[in-house]
Amino acid sequence: MTNESLPVDVTVGPPMEIADAEMAASEALVDNTAGSVHSWDLVTGADGPGTRMTLFMAGCGLRCQFCHNPDTWRMKDGVRHTVDEVMARVTRYATVMKVTGGGLTISGGEPLLQTKFVTQVFRRAHDLNIHTALDTAGLLGSRLTDDDLNYIDLVLLDIKSGLSDTYRRVTGRPLEPTLDFAQRLSRLGKTTWIRFVLVPGLTDAPENIDALGTFVATLDGVERMEILPFHQLGKAKWEATGEPYLLADTPTPTPELIARVKAQLESYGLPVKVA
Repeated sequence: MTNESLPVDVTVGPPMEIADAEMAASEALVDNTAGSVHSWDLVTGADGPGTRMTLFMAGCGLRCQFCHNPDTWRMKDGVRHTVDEVMARVTRYATVMKVTGGGLTISGGEPLLQTKFVTQVFRRAHDLNIHTALDTAGLLGSRLTDDDLNYIDLVLLDIKSGLSDTYRRVTGRPLEPTLDFAQRLSRLGKTTWIRFVLVPGLTDAPENIDALGTFVATLDGVERMEILPFHQLGKAKWEATGEPYLLADTPTPTPELIARVKAQLESYGLPVKVA
């Protein structure tokens, strides 16, 4: 499915004009030697197993209502780095990553806006026996070839809703490309962690959880199903963007809500973790 065939509903959720521009700009990218990087982080217990260097790419084609990093939306706001520069930093921490069972995670924004650059980094890291993980919403999964996926050990796939209407309301984009990518990963036997952000009043409807559980239960290779409770840590970043923040008054999920959703997903035989 090409980007031109991805319909956008601009009447709901955050404005999509900038997201459309990012998608169009990413289509024109041909350089695989440099990319727009938002930031770096060295973390343990997040973004995959072990201690990980997480590389946050700049630019995203979605506008999720609950995004906690809206400062990563635009590629132009990132810093240009070459593959060599990225790998110099990655190799600096290679020993600690290997000792802890960690590795390199590339996140965003949406890293697949810069697919050519990201895949070059993964190839270089994989050749050094560094575990690699891709954190993606899957909208642009078709940009990855099967050979590209050979250099990605783990996919952290964000499925933001089980129902198409809810997904479009949350992100401004269609759900189907993400489901297609998930099914492709399953056919290839790719190790996958499914991530789902639980937002009271937005993604918590029982029928939405059931739709998500029903779908994920059909997939092979799902090692973990993560529930990420909504939080307000990105509120100040939203205010800085000047874009309307629709969830300013939304509370964090209660323990009771989290327990209900966890039990629902577990009823489909899924290995559920609460982040």
